[in-house]
Amino acid sequence: MSGPVYVMPTPLTGPAPATGSAEVADLLRQLLTAQRELVALHKAQAASQDPNGRWKSFLARWAEEFPGVGGACKRALPALERAYIGMINEATERLAEDDGLLANEFALAEFLDRYGMKLAQMGNIINQLSPLADASSATDKS
Repeated sequence: MSGPVYVMPTPLTGPAPATGSAEVADLLRQLLTAQRELVALHKAQAASQDPNGRWKSFLARWAEEFPGVGGACKRALPALERAYIGMINEATERLAEDDGLLANEFALAEFLDRYGMKLAQMGNIINQLSPLADASSATDKS
């Protein structure tokens, strides 16, 4: 049976290099410059990953011709969301009431005619207005 072998590092022989205060100050300046560059890179990375950045620039580009569109999206979104969730609630309640509602092709077609297109269109409208409303909110805060 063998045990672990421990090897002690050999101490450095010779005098420690003497550094003057000018060298230390220069190294600290270099470190500070590197940290500033790193902060700038982090800011650029965060800005490039901002999901609202594209929509902010879109709203800014058209601000003169359509000055209130971002705010209008923000004000309209709650009513659209309420109508959308109401349609989802109605569709799910109808499904819960009648287990055989989608049992045949005719019943499925009727259900889709009644709810499918409306839900899809309303969801699409909400998905298009939400980023504009969020970008408007972010622009208002800054």
